[in-house]
Amino acid sequence: MLAALGNTWALMFGIFLLQVGNGIQGTALGIRGALEGFDATTMGYVMSGYFVGFFGGAHVTPILLRRVGHVRVFAALASLISAAFILYAAAVSPAAWLLMRLLCGFCFSGVYVVAESWLNNQSDNNTRGQTLSAYLICQMVGIIVAQALVPLTDPAGYDLFVIMSVAVSIACAPILLSASPTPFFETSRQLPLRTLFKISPLGAAGMIASGAIFASMFGMTAVYGTEKGLSITEISIVMGAFYLGAALLQFPIGWISDRMDRRRLIAMVTATGMLACLMMSVVGDGFVGIALAAVLVGGIANPLYSLLVAHTNDFMEREDMAAAAGGLVLLNGIGAAGTPVLVGYLLQAFGPEAFPLFMAVIFAALCAYAFYRMTVRPATPVEETLPYAPVAPAATQASYEAAQEYYAEQADALADEQAEQEAAAEAAAEAPVPERTPA
Repeated sequence: MLAALGNTWALMFGIFLLQVGNGIQGTALGIRGALEGFDATTMGYVMSGYFVGFFGGAHVTPILLRRVGHVRVFAALASLISAAFILYAAAVSPAAWLLMRLLCGFCFSGVYVVAESWLNNQSDNNTRGQTLSAYLICQMVGIIVAQALVPLTDPAGYDLFVIMSVAVSIACAPILLSASPTPFFETSRQLPLRTLFKISPLGAAGMIASGAIFASMFGMTAVYGTEKGLSITEISIVMGAFYLGAALLQFPIGWISDRMDRRRLIAMVTATGMLACLMMSVVGDGFVGIALAAVLVGGIANPLYSLLVAHTNDFMEREDMAAAAGGLVLLNGIGAAGTPVLVGYLLQAFGPEAFPLFMAVIFAALCAYAFYRMTVRPATPVEETLPYAPVAPAATQASYEAAQEYYAEQADALADEQAEQEAAAEAAAEAPVPERTPA
């Protein structure tokens, strides 16, 4: 881990600051929207704008990179994010906020592509796995720190939005001034969705479910908190609890996934996530119970994403792994794009308990499907599966392809090791047996 940070600390620090700004954005808008009298349905549309924009940016950014290069794309998109953050406080209306969220989603997708491709370019076979882990930790820590900053200022004023803007502006400095060379960028061909569903039905369906759960947590937690009557500090704690859980459980779940049938583990963790969501819905006004449940929900939802990627790769040919990245990103985006709107309608119609119950239903459906898949397809032997690599739920195709490259490298190493073992076994079998000397 230290070796990976030694070569990429400037990029990692910039990514941390980007996540501070982005983490404040979702919480601040949810709280400010309630102060302005926006109902849950309206806020659902506003919050969905980010995921729709992110989805669009993932497809347009590669074109921009090929035309003008990484540095110009990053600087332009980051400046637009910084401006949009200030405009949230200057133009307080649902329509303006929706446009700003679309713009921010589009631009964040672009800056992530640039940062992630730079990180991948600075990694090699020995450090790629550590770099992916460090990148994920920086993202989660940035969002947790963002929640600690939210209660320090009045969300009805400008200060919080200025902090968001400044964080993104400062993030540009270490990334743009780092001495790393500009990487060559070329996305792989995308594997058709029909092929992905055929190769790994659970992985493909799970990506849609994972996108829905992530969009609920990242986009609608603050709206849920205001509907629930939580204070600003309590909303920030619940939001931070989701990512604290992710930081605590990401690597233990990854370690377990390398040692058992991943479908069984997917069924186990989604069942746990369902129970945690049900706990969140039945604790009533007990804030401590809500926060503890949020730790467990976040600790399940974030590693689940990487677990599904690993499970999908268990059935992929080595040459198809990079091509699968685009399809997985697309499926995750499909699950995320419309979810905040649906959650907003549910909150409006049934009250705040609809938020955890919606996630409980998604977890339960995925759990049931995992059990079903275990009845129709034999398990991949554990010794033939590839190591788990952490990937953030908000990852772009650049990060996915870095993870897929890691998987491919591990597959090659595993194949070489098996070939050496087989060669050694054949040599031992062909070796002449020494004759025994009569006593």
